[in-house]
Amino acid sequence: MAIESIAETAVAFSVPLKLQFRSNASRVGVVFEGPQGWGEFAPFENYDDAIAGRWLAGALEMAFGQLPKSVRDAVPVNAIVPETDEITAYELVTRAVVDQGVSTIKVKVATPEQKLTDDIARVRAVRSALTDAGATQGLIRIDANAGWSVNEALKNIPHLADAANGLDYVEQPCTSLSEVQQVRQQANVKIAVDEGLRLAQDLDILAIQDAADVVVVKPIPLGGISSTLRVLDRLGIPVVVSGSMDTSIGLDSSLFLASCIPQLYGACGVGTGNLLALDLVPETQHPCNGTLPVERKVPDPDCLAIAHALTSKREQDYWRERIVNAWYTSAQHIVSPDVRQAVLSC
Repeated sequence: MAIESIAETAVAFSVPLKLQFRSNASRVGVVFEGPQGWGEFAPFENYDDAIAGRWLAGALEMAFGQLPKSVRDAVPVNAIVPETDEITAYELVTRAVVDQGVSTIKVKVATPEQKLTDDIARVRAVRSALTDAGATQGLIRIDANAGWSVNEALKNIPHLADAANGLDYVEQPCTSLSEVQQVRQQANVKIAVDEGLRLAQDLDILAIQDAADVVVVKPIPLGGISSTLRVLDRLGIPVVVSGSMDTSIGLDSSLFLASCIPQLYGACGVGTGNLLALDLVPETQHPCNGTLPVERKVPDPDCLAIAHALTSKREQDYWRERIVNAWYTSAQHIVSPDVRQAVLSC
């Protein structure tokens, strides 16, 4: 009854977002405590049990595993602009630059609800905000989340690059690695791969190397920090670490991963706390001078109680069942022997 015990004691939460993010108005999941700290399990609803098992393995590592040694105590941060209007985009970037010292911005594009003209306007507003706030050399990345065909990517990227006055890179323009490779060969811009690695059933090192100038990694969806570091060692591609729209508890995994990588490509997507309207800690930590410190956090009992109260009995049962299913489907085979033994001993 090991994993069942963890599932029974896990606390379901729902935290609303300030702005809708990829059709999500809130972030939902569970947290649980182990001897090494707290882990957060919050795979999106459309992920099957096998993929959810990776998320569980990453969460269990944070609660029961030993983390690798860090090489830095602070991580450079990029800000993120979701699929919002240009006025809001301008305001978000201005605050990021002026209040937090952030000058690398990732902009979400290619959402079904919006047109290319909306994306162009939003990207143009981001460049204007960077310039007006004094970050004239600020970098703009766009993330299509596999929303384009090859032809659409090749058609749209030049317009967005022009609006940005140059792009740092384009993240996951298409679904398959072969499509992304075609875009990389023909578009005059660096290409980053995220879903092509994170959602892959079988890791194709050569295909990722052919498709990507940069790889964006999220440790919890890849089975944890140690598992991700092994993958990165095989890939040998410049790295940007990102979160998964986590609470401050879940984001610790991404911060610790970024702290373990000797050479990062650049600023990392760990500033998503700016998008949370509620958190599991009293004060969400925001970047200062463009960085976030690397340190373990614990849920505040009152904050956790509020977030738990926003979940229903049905949702709480759903998450307990999802933990168990994810464990037996794949997580038990992904975690390290030490973590597996710790789980079995619960």
